[in-house]
Amino acid sequence: ARPFLLTTVLSRWGVQCTMRLVNDPMKAIPAVIKPPNVSSGSMASSVSMSSSFSSFKGKVIRDTPSKQSQKLHQTPKTEKPLKQRSRDALKVTRSEKTQRQHRRNPSSSHSVIGIPTSRGKQLDFRSIDVGSVSGSQSVSGGGRPKSRNAGSGSFGGRDDRSVGSERRERSKTTMRNQSKTMPQRKTKEFFQEEYQDVKDVIEELNRAIGHDRRIAAITNACAVFDHCIADKHNAELHYGAANVLSLVLSMTDSDDEVRMVCAALEMVFRAGHDNVKTAFVDVGAAVVPLLLRLLERCESGNMKHADVSIMNITKVLLYISRVCDLRVPLARHQGMLNALVRVATSILNADCRTGRMRVMANLANCDQNKVMMLEHDGLIESVLKIATLDLSDKAREFASATLMDLASAPLNQRPMAQIDKLLGTLVKLAVIDDSDETREYAITGLQNLAFAKENRVRLVTYGSGVVLEALKKTVSGDPNSKARRRAAGALTNLACEETAERMGMHKGLLETLAMVSTNDENNDVQKRASLALTKVATNITINMQCHETLLDALVVASVSANANNVSAVLRVKARIPENREQMAQHPGVLDTLSDIILSNANETKDRDNAMRAIMHLTNEPANLKVLCFKTVLDALVLGAEMDGKEFAEMRDSAIVAIERLATEISNRKQIARTPGLITAVAKATERELKTELSGEGNGQAFLAKPLLMSLLVAL
Repeated sequence: ARPFLLTTVLSRWGVQCTMRLVNDPMKAIPAVIKPPNVSSGSMASSVSMSSSFSSFKGKVIRDTPSKQSQKLHQTPKTEKPLKQRSRDALKVTRSEKTQRQHRRNPSSSHSVIGIPTSRGKQLDFRSIDVGSVSGSQSVSGGGRPKSRNAGSGSFGGRDDRSVGSERRERSKTTMRNQSKTMPQRKTKEFFQEEYQDVKDVIEELNRAIGHDRRIAAITNACAVFDHCIADKHNAELHYGAANVLSLVLSMTDSDDEVRMVCAALEMVFRAGHDNVKTAFVDVGAAVVPLLLRLLERCESGNMKHADVSIMNITKVLLYISRVCDLRVPLARHQGMLNALVRVATSILNADCRTGRMRVMANLANCDQNKVMMLEHDGLIESVLKIATLDLSDKAREFASATLMDLASAPLNQRPMAQIDKLLGTLVKLAVIDDSDETREYAITGLQNLAFAKENRVRLVTYGSGVVLEALKKTVSGDPNSKARRRAAGALTNLACEETAERMGMHKGLLETLAMVSTNDENNDVQKRASLALTKVATNITINMQCHETLLDALVVASVSANANNVSAVLRVKARIPENREQMAQHPGVLDTLSDIILSNANETKDRDNAMRAIMHLTNEPANLKVLCFKTVLDALVLGAEMDGKEFAEMRDSAIVAIERLATEISNRKQIARTPGLITAVAKATERELKTELSGEGNGQAFLAKPLLMSLLVAL
């Protein structure tokens, strides 16, 4: 062993001590160097020691002894070698009292790093780099290293707290502030011995000190963590992989280490939602801000392999955002929304943009985040830019999903509808985009905006009806049935008294709804289109130019195999006196009403509505001759012959209609010769007689007997 000079600087007391170790360590020569303001003649006379110390600048100073000196001071065979005894002299150990306390209560002792694992234990770095003179010496052991001068690259000037104590305090404070929104921590025990490799690499990461050792430990960890086994990822988080990796990430500025640690974090966060939630409770308050700062650093172009780190950080945030309970605390981390805003301004590859838009869509899918995200400066502009200009189909899809979710919040609907660019973007995505999901999300966004009453006129009038045109094209021709159903729902939301005329006047809209309600292959789409049509029809009056177009559409829609409200609309229209003549004269209306009554496939409610509509039309004198033809008479005969209490009102309506038609003398002969009509009227006469005799019909007009006599006279 060579003799060497070990210099120890004790800055706390201002005393500097050097010790020259010769071949025989028992004959060490100490020399004390006092502070500059204290003179020492003995120290000045020691030329060898002062010159050696003044020439020392952080390197090991080796003296080459003479051969005679080597012979005189040879190490005895019974003693340990100098190198081994020097290492023993530098080794730091715990006191016996501390060791006993540690054995009694292991959880009470704090490690040097002091970061709690997911099982509630303390991680322990058992190799501490004390920043020796040569730069390669280290102290082994589990105890705390003593304070050393800051110039030697260690813990100089600090108290005896662990290195991670301040970080723990900040983490605890942050977690207490977020306690209202933070989910409860859940634990799960893992007893499988097959996860021993996971424990080993985590322990290796825990022990690794120094750049080279950390690189090796992280490399080994990535080799173990890189798989697609969910249970094993759960075990990795359970045994504290996220805790250790987060700590390593916070202690390094090396681009290579940052890249590798981010990759390892991405691997372990592939775990199940419960384990990701638990890991977020443990380290989320510390690791998320760190990842966001690294993300900004990568985007600034000051890191090597920045795109790889950006992708891995984005994936970690994505895995966290998938857990519903974590979306509120994640969105409220300082810098989180700013990172999402930069998706449209930073130079990112397609995968990174897609991943970040997916994170945004997940956060927007939380009710507590929607208003905050819309109000955040620049966020909606970034979403619109991606939705309109990005070449990635997936990026546009998640941008469309974000707009859809934001529009579902009632407080967001009115301000969003006032943004022209937003409406134009939704229309463009709904009509032009090649992705089925993107078109569906855009249409759903329009449907959400149309739900607010104050937005309906705005949407119908925007761009001279471009929203109506987009919805019309989607409901009639989109290959995605979900998109067609959403479009019909949006039209239903838009229909109201203020918008009915404009919607009725929009070219082809009523006809399209009628065709879709009849011919679409999806029953839900047919029902929603019929509902939209009838809602528009309810608010269209005879004074509007689109009234006849509406009647045509209702006639077409009435033949749908699905139950619809066409008969109810026609009944309501027939109750209005000014509509009756035009309805009776309009081609197809009477045939439609008759067909609804004659078809046994229709529901009783629809048949009763159709019969009442005919009864109301017969209340117009100008319609008596028009209504007296075979199809209508056959429907009236069938209605009058119905048996059962559920058809009582329908029978009465039929008798009233026949009686009104018979008031026109020229109709009586044709009515009397209609097959089964005389018989049906005779049965009605018998029912009225029984009612009169029982005394149940007080105040009721009995029409069947006079009608029967007038028809018999006509014969």
